[in-house]
Amino acid sequence: MLFDKVAPHYVLLKLGARGALVYDGKHSEIIPTFNTKVLDTTSAGDTFGAATAVQLCKGKSMREAVIFANAAATLCVSRRGAQSSIPRFDEVNMFLKSSNIVMS
Repeated sequence: MLFDKVAPHYVLLKLGARGALVYDGKHSEIIPTFNTKVLDTTSAGDTFGAATAVQLCKGKSMREAVIFANAAATLCVSRRGAQSSIPRFDEVNMFLKSSNIVMS
């Protein structure tokens, strides 16, 4: 199996509107995204990837990073444009709070 040969800590698959799948070699979990009206998917994948990386660099767990990234990508697709659709950190935190998601 490729996972065993490469031995990553995690495999992360983006599933679009269904969220993301996280696999650690033993357990897998689909972390759902948030419902929104999609206006433009430009930059959604880049937003998700960058948000995940930043949260991991801040010491967050993979699960917390993906929840944050899902929120960032949700905000991104609810706007038109590329660079202009990417939310700021405080916007993502406000969105999570309004969704009753508490991040440590």
